[in-house]
Amino acid sequence: MITLDAASPVPPYEQVRSQIAGQVARGELRPGDRLPTVRGLAEDLGIAANTVARAYRELEQAGAIETRGRSGSFVTGDQVERQAKEAAAAYLARTRALGLGEAEALALVQHLVDHPIRP
Repeated sequence: MITLDAASPVPPYEQVRSQIAGQVARGELRPGDRLPTVRGLAEDLGIAANTVARAYRELEQAGAIETRGRSGSFVTGDQVERQAKEAAAAYLARTRALGLGEAEALALVQHLVDHPIRP
């Protein structure tokens, strides 16, 4: 359930966006779940459809939802996979800059999986 705080300095689109993102992150909304239509949610919240559309656009740009035309908008996930890929790409770029090849970089990761560093 999404609620808006009219007294909040946070714009309504951001309140909608952050609440949906939070529901995804907490597992309350799961991959494949269909979101309310833009018009339907706007009507329920008493705000303009463009406000909800902006929140959905930002969620889509972040990879949290996808819009499938007339079928509606669906949760794609909480961005964990995307963030993991970005971390892997950054690691690969850094190890290349250090002069390591891909096999050496992968061997280091495997070594850490097999022998984790403990504080």
